Amino acid sequence: MLPTVAMVLTHYDKVNHHQSDNSLRETITLIQGLRDKFQDFVDFYPTVFTVDARSSASVSKLSHHIRKTSRTILQRVPRVYQLCNDLVEILSDWRQQNQNKPLMKWKEFGELCQIKIPFLRIRSRNDNREMVEMRRRAVATSLHHIGEVVYFDELGFLILDCGWFFSEVLSQLIRLDVRKQSSTANNRFVCRQDFEKILVPGLGSNVTDNMEANDVIKMMLKLELCCEQDPSNPDSLLLIPSVLEEGRWKPQRWPILLSPDNNYNYVGRHLRCDDSSHVFLTPGFFPRLQVHLHNKIMGLRNQQHGASYSLEKYLISININGVHIRVELGGQFGHSVDVLACSTKSPTEMLRLFQNLVIPAIHSLCQGFTLVECVLRSECVKNLTPHRYRRRSQFVPLQQLKRALLSVPADSIYDYQHTWDSVTESGSTIIGPGFDFARELLSDDDFREVLHCRYHDLYNLAVELQLPQENNPGGSGGEIAAAAAASIEPTFAGIAKGVEEVLQRLKIIEQEIRDVKQEIRGLRYYETALLIELHRKVNHLVNHNTQIEERKVPNMFYFVRTENYSRRLITTVISGMAAMRMHMLCEFRGEMHVVEDQIGCELMQVDNVTVKFLAPYMKKFMKLLTFALKIGAHLAVGMGELIPDLGREVAHLIDSPVLYGAAGAAAVGAAGAAVAANRSRNTRDIQQDLVPAQQWVVDFLKDQRCSTGKDIAEKFGLWRVRYRDDGRIAWICRRHVCTRSHDIIEVPI
Repeated sequence: MLPTVAMVLTHYDKVNHHQSDNSLRETITLIQGLRDKFQDFVDFYPTVFTVDARSSASVSKLSHHIRKTSRTILQRVPRVYQLCNDLVEILSDWRQQNQNKPLMKWKEFGELCQIKIPFLRIRSRNDNREMVEMRRRAVATSLHHIGEVVYFDELGFLILDCGWFFSEVLSQLIRLDVRKQSSTANNRFVCRQDFEKILVPGLGSNVTDNMEANDVIKMMLKLELCCEQDPSNPDSLLLIPSVLEEGRWKPQRWPILLSPDNNYNYVGRHLRCDDSSHVFLTPGFFPRLQVHLHNKIMGLRNQQHGASYSLEKYLISININGVHIRVELGGQFGHSVDVLACSTKSPTEMLRLFQNLVIPAIHSLCQGFTLVECVLRSECVKNLTPHRYRRRSQFVPLQQLKRALLSVPADSIYDYQHTWDSVTESGSTIIGPGFDFARELLSDDDFREVLHCRYHDLYNLAVELQLPQENNPGGSGGEIAAAAAASIEPTFAGIAKGVEEVLQRLKIIEQEIRDVKQEIRGLRYYETALLIELHRKVNHLVNHNTQIEERKVPNMFYFVRTENYSRRLITTVISGMAAMRMHMLCEFRGEMHVVEDQIGCELMQVDNVTVKFLAPYMKKFMKLLTFALKIGAHLAVGMGELIPDLGREVAHLIDSPVLYGAAGAAAVGAAGAAVAANRSRNTRDIQQDLVPAQQWVVDFLKDQRCSTGKDIAEKFGLWRVRYRDDGRIAWICRRHVCTRSHDIIEVPI
């Protein structure tokens, strides 16, 4: 049975029903496309709901559908939820009758189900006891998942008072100091019997009166607060993180087995809380991580020969497959975790080990919050720079580094360098300034992801510009298959064979580098062709209708709004918007830019008529601007600073056919929405779309008493000129008037 999905279209009150025929066709096409794409995965409800969330009458049909669907689901599924609701009250009554006990043995739970819950009752000797027991465990597990109890199958009891368990039991276990009370704790492992003796006075009577020491140990093993040295031995020694000694005061260095003659690579990742001002790692996080990684590494020992694992108070040291890894708790307050690695292997191989083993283990313990992955400076990893210095501009978010690569031209990607600031303390330099190539900070997988993302952006731009796909840079570079490495025999012939394999490996690496450079060259060729077409399209926007008032006003305009003492670009126009300012770009061909200190004109209120006139132009201009910024092209210098978050603000302009929400799409009507629906429209149709915007500008400036050349120069800093070569009119800034005087003739109004 497939899950049922209902589609809901919001903001129904914003739709202009008189001009929504084309928009409706767009919406129907989109909905049908979703149905066709996901028909094998979900069952779409036939009705598509349109709602105005502020009107109870508008959402009544949707509410009725949700209630009806919920009842149907509850009737079809097992009665687990109803049983859980009943058991919550029954368990509360049981606690009141038993001196508010925080814990219940599994036997007691079974007896309670036998008496109070008919569905979980064994009615006769012929009943399937195993089936009833399985149902009881399923209900107990459901209670655990909804947070009413703490229950694990292997433990044989339920914790009914979760607050007591976390505040009284776990907090005491984390602070428990075993070293002072056990002589066997010096080797980092504690005898089980000794630990049971320590637990009784250590936890206090409030805990030990309700839980036996053996039950506490089983709970600790299940929650990964401790681990066994040999799980197959019932009397195995226990590793308790609280017995670990602080080692930060010791000189930190990589293992002395590393020979200085070898060429080692160093990589590091810094995982920090997304909102460190409000979120931090609890004291129990790193001890659990130590145990969790210990269990994971020990489970891989059969697959990873020679894997070793050692611990200190705030440090995990792993040596696996020739890669030395350090996992450190960063900072006094535990806002971050650093993962460092050193090996003769390539950074890509080390980073793959991070992504497949260490980082997933860290994320698995981060329930309810997010860790942001950052790239650490290689010099800090090599010298094991203390944490207090690493925090000072010695890491960069991984996604930020990728975005920086995407913002430069294709031929600069391979040699892009990230610059690191120096770190000083008390007037002395701790770490000097420096740089790292981005290709060395990223894995090959991440670097190729950037290249493919760039190609995807170029492809989208090519589609938008209707450029023929004659060359495909993704097809360059052949696949090179390396022969399986054979074991090297300890003979002269075997050594010679080993040297030959090393040389062959070097040739493969050189070929891979050539392939990457060839791919970048292909992207650059592709990008150049697109930029030429992009500027041609922009020039077409500038001069698409020279008959309107004989270009007596500028063509390239945009709107901004002031927020928190900064200007923000308006990418969508919706009826009801207010307090916007209209600005004009300098239109000099190939060098379009924002004019600094431009006064502009204020637009007090946007109505439906204004949206109808402006939406086609804004859609076309914003889309070209978005593509240009994504490939690092200076289509309109200065526009990028007006978009604090380009991805969030204008990403929908590329992928969504409904570019301005329900209100904007309805207002655009046949003029605007058809541009996204049919990319192969001819020039005459596009001109018909953009003419209303130009006429609106003429009328608006007349209303603002800004129709003469002097007024436009005063408010927008633009002057009307004619190019000497082709005779076209443009409005350009004073700087271009002075520096390009040999190319233009001033044509004042």
